[in-house]
Amino acid sequence: MKLGLLLVACVVSVAAQVPSITYTREFHGSQPPYFSIKIAKSGDLTYKESPTDNQPVTAHMNDAAASALFEMAERLNEFRSPLESGPKVANTGKKTFRYDDGKGKVSETTFNYSTDQTAQQLLEKFERIGETERAYLDLERTSKFDKLGVNDSLAEVESLWLRKQLAAPSQFIPLLNRVASHESYMHLARERAARLRDEIQAAGGIAKAAPVADK
Repeated sequence: MKLGLLLVACVVSVAAQVPSITYTREFHGSQPPYFSIKIAKSGDLTYKESPTDNQPVTAHMNDAAASALFEMAERLNEFRSPLESGPKVANTGKKTFRYDDGKGKVSETTFNYSTDQTAQQLLEKFERIGETERAYLDLERTSKFDKLGVNDSLAEVESLWLRKQLAAPSQFIPLLNRVASHESYMHLARERAARLRDEIQAAGGIAKAAPVADK
């Protein structure tokens, strides 16, 4: 029993020491008005559309994609320096980058618009991740509650995939399996889901997953 508790404590301790980057955007009038993305250096991803969301979307990015984000954060001094540009521009939302080294040191910076090229690149990366997670949530919703809308949701996922903007694509495999394997969905949607699943698996070497039953 003591050994088991010790192992759990060690796992929690190691997890707490993993550095992470969090991007938050707050913009009333946009959809959604709030979202945050936390990326651990291990590649673990968490997406929320509310600060109090206790059931966030979770996924996993590959090592290269996660490392690229941390390299940019390093070039930005891990957000210890201001990023806001000098001249006033139109309000595009309150954006915050936060770096946690996993050992108690946290730094962050908030801005509306930045002229720093690295900051713009990092912002674009996180915005694309946000777009991916919203596409995931939409497909999850339609696959459960709006089967006639599934094909439109799949079209958005496919568009991101073809533009090479789909972050952590393996997270879509269970949903794509669900649609591809159930006759309750339109034939066109089932074909599109199967095609997307096969392309994602072929590109990433992802093992085929078992179909997910309707809930």
